[in-house]
Amino acid sequence: MLEFGTIALLVIVFFVLIFAKMALVIIAQSETKIIERLGKYYATLKPGINVIIPFIDRAKDIVTIRNGRYTYTNTIDLREQVYDFDKQNVITKDNIQMQINALLYFQIVDPFKAVYEINNLPNAIEKLTQTTLRNIIGEMELDQTLTSRDTINTKLRAVLDDATNKWGIKVNRVELQDITPPQSVLQAMEKQMQAERNKRATILTSEGEKQAQILQSEGEKAATINRAEADKQQKILRAEGEAQARIKVAEAEAIAIQKITDAVGQSTNPANYLLAQKYIQMLHQVASGDQSKIVYMPYEATNMLGSIGGIKDLFKN
Repeated sequence: MLEFGTIALLVIVFFVLIFAKMALVIIAQSETKIIERLGKYYATLKPGINVIIPFIDRAKDIVTIRNGRYTYTNTIDLREQVYDFDKQNVITKDNIQMQINALLYFQIVDPFKAVYEINNLPNAIEKLTQTTLRNIIGEMELDQTLTSRDTINTKLRAVLDDATNKWGIKVNRVELQDITPPQSVLQAMEKQMQAERNKRATILTSEGEKQAQILQSEGEKAATINRAEADKQQKILRAEGEAQARIKVAEAEAIAIQKITDAVGQSTNPANYLLAQKYIQMLHQVASGDQSKIVYMPYEATNMLGSIGGIKDLFKN
């Protein structure tokens, strides 16, 4: 059997180990503990190995949320945390009731204030977020609420950051997750959006028809101008052609007259020859025409006949 001294030594060693285990506190990175000595604040432990006096020093408990429930722990997490609050009813400025739930990202920057300045930190943050959100939504109408999430988030974060400063909390971001209006409002909004889409479709259709008519009229105008320009060019070319033809005919007649002059010489007038020739052609046309017509010979025809006599003299020469 063991002697009494050996047993006492083992008991002393056991209690020393227990005391050493209770005296040595290892703090993980981004965590801390608030130590009270005889009920009074003593120290804020840093990451690493810390030494306290067992049964005299103890860690102060703080309320936190785990798995959606409030729990007590003596370890304070200094990392950024997120709280997902349940949906709450809010009323807009135009008396529309809706449900909103928010996400709150915050970080404990002063553990001393987070422990001693507020009793239930998560519950205080939740209630403050709910009341602030009701106040902000109460100043906005429904349409503005649905389209101004960034504005609501900014206002809410500013108010919460200022209010939680005394609790040693830094609110980094506030995000609205869901905004759920009543079913009747949703149906009215759907009808309104459908009417707006129909309106835009009608406007686009009318604009398209207007542009089509404008383009069609511009096309008709251009076609009319092109046709007029074509007619103009056609008439100009026809007139130029007729002018060229007359010039050619006149040049041919001039050459003929010159040749006749050269042929008959200076003794006979070439004009008499040409007139006589034209007169003979006219008599031929009269003779071959409709026999029921009565032809009157002009008085000056005797001069023509005289020209024909000149032709006879011409051939004699």
